[in-house]
Amino acid sequence: MSSHLTWYLHRLRAMSGQELLWRSGRLRQRLLARPVSWESTEAALFGRSRPDWVALLRDFRAGAGRPVILDRARAARIADTDPAAAAAVIAAAERVLGGQVRFFGYPPARLGPLIDWNRDPLAEIRWPSVSSERIDHRTTTGDPKWIWELNRLQHLPWLAQAWLFTGEERFAEAAFDHLDSWIEQQPPGAGIAWRGAFECGIRSISVGFALQGLRDAPGLTPERYGRYLTLLGESARRCWVERSLFSSANNHLIGELTGLATVAILFPELPAAPVWQRDAPALLVEHADRQLLPDGAGAEQAIAYQLFTVELLALVYALLALKYEPPQRLGAAIARSSRFLALLVGDADPPPRFGDDDGGFALRLGPEEIRTVRDHLGIADAVVPDPAAARVGTATITALWLRDALGSAVAPATEPAPSGYAPDGGMVVLRSGRRRVLMDVGPLGYLSIAAHGHADALSVTLALDGAEVIGDPGTASYYGHPRWRVAHRSTRAHPTVTVDEVDQSVVGGPFLWSAHARVRVRAVDPLRGIVDAEHDGYHRLEAPVTHRRWLIAPPDSGPIAVVDQLSGSGIHSARVSWPLHPALTADPVASGHLVHRDGDPVVALAYGATVPLMVDQVRGDETEQLGWWSERLEAREPAWLIGARCSGAAPFVIVTVLGPVASREVLVTRTDEAIRARWRTGATAYSLVIDPRRDGAVLLSTPDR
Repeated sequence: MSSHLTWYLHRLRAMSGQELLWRSGRLRQRLLARPVSWESTEAALFGRSRPDWVALLRDFRAGAGRPVILDRARAARIADTDPAAAAAVIAAAERVLGGQVRFFGYPPARLGPLIDWNRDPLAEIRWPSVSSERIDHRTTTGDPKWIWELNRLQHLPWLAQAWLFTGEERFAEAAFDHLDSWIEQQPPGAGIAWRGAFECGIRSISVGFALQGLRDAPGLTPERYGRYLTLLGESARRCWVERSLFSSANNHLIGELTGLATVAILFPELPAAPVWQRDAPALLVEHADRQLLPDGAGAEQAIAYQLFTVELLALVYALLALKYEPPQRLGAAIARSSRFLALLVGDADPPPRFGDDDGGFALRLGPEEIRTVRDHLGIADAVVPDPAAARVGTATITALWLRDALGSAVAPATEPAPSGYAPDGGMVVLRSGRRRVLMDVGPLGYLSIAAHGHADALSVTLALDGAEVIGDPGTASYYGHPRWRVAHRSTRAHPTVTVDEVDQSVVGGPFLWSAHARVRVRAVDPLRGIVDAEHDGYHRLEAPVTHRRWLIAPPDSGPIAVVDQLSGSGIHSARVSWPLHPALTADPVASGHLVHRDGDPVVALAYGATVPLMVDQVRGDETEQLGWWSERLEAREPAWLIGARCSGAAPFVIVTVLGPVASREVLVTRTDEAIRARWRTGATAYSLVIDPRRDGAVLLSTPDR
């Protein structure tokens, strides 16, 4: 059976009967749909009588009946407040005028003076100008992410801001020329750019905000305004009619509804705008509460997608706040997300990494290539002031625009909680001094496909002195390198335990898990630094086993102990993995590893088990695609993946001790009543006793003191 057919079978199994009926009806509508032109689209949007584009453009330039964020007076204040930020945007616009773009980790590409919006110059292919429904982006040789990014037109707000900052017509004319050529080459529903309502939504945000910034430009004629409004109206219509539902209603639905709301609020002259203004925010409020859990964690179990989703919500909240009273539930969702993210990063910790990260932007006002958690918190605080976000957020030009438009004051910062537990998202944060330990005890991901989750249940990461030591190795690829995609989502690549060389959850496709490991949290005690949890991902083995993990990270900054028990029956192999940041080196030592940065010791790991154990390490392996670290999509670099491996009859136990200096041999014993471990770190002897019959029953002591 082909992999493509296998994917379809797995995808069908992930759908309910109601979803199958809905998708069948949509497919039938698409097959019966006839090609449309811009002329017929305009008639469908506005009726038979041609709109008075002169009058509509006059109202648009006056800001009549709509909120305004990008304008000349505000640009002057921002350039005066942060001239470096304005200069960076102008430099980005200059690069666009030079025909240079760069997306993800791919090298820069030259587009030439006349842009072909269907051509990928890196892959040297041209996507066909046929009905978007006939294009299967999963089976082509090019990377659809690259061509989608180009067609999101997120460079247009740079050109609009450059015109506002400088008054130079060349920036405005370039923006109009790009829009004109795009409309000419991409008739409604034709080409890869129209493949999915999500792309329509993100593109609409870019075009809508750019046009607002360019509304006083002489080149914006009534004829052009008519074409642009038709583009936005058709895009908004598709965002509603073709919106993602059921098992696909993740960040894509938020993007579609945000695009719809943005068009409706900024362009109320569209006949359907009043209905869209009513329906889109209402649904956004509902799905914000689903996708941002009560503790503020993102339901997709992917930090990058939480930032993306919240910034989409923040855009709609800001527009509504400038027009009338915004929904309180929407503001509450943004605020609780800010508090969760602030807990993770603290004052000086590196950004956490888990789940997928495609580097997506809701609205690209600044030229930064990566949206950091702290950048995001600065934006969120500009829209919904929050003390936690105010303390750790940084000011970007996006935050400057929004704060000036809303007139929001900076919230008084408060001391962050050193440790905490988000039970809905399943994230434990344990801090001691300059040490942060995170443990993931959450679900695989959101909805039945868990598209952006990784098989990383019970992962433990470590940051020391503001730098990442043990972490998630990143996403690496979506479409460009399929083998990278498989490896970087796998259990083996994450700081947890792999049993019998298989993943905890079952892969059904690049954005689909057909079976999900389920985590049971037994005990979490942030004050004592203890976590006790297990998952059932290996119950599917012929001889089922349960992986149970205890994390002991005392608040006194002593050594950390991670205890892994595999209970069940049969003979099994196990690997405990610790992926290191690429700036670190690792040397095997007696019963463990010693990790250095620039020649200085950072952390030592010592292993022990109730079965024979061997130290294990790999770096930059091209065969298994292990030992790599990815900071951006479609890019990676070698990094040490260290750990230990063993095999034996279940039940058995593996103990990893992480400390500032090398620990001597870790001795481990197990009975039904107790797991015991002893080791010596420096001059101090440690004794660990766990009663597996009781949840969280852990005692770590130093008997020689």
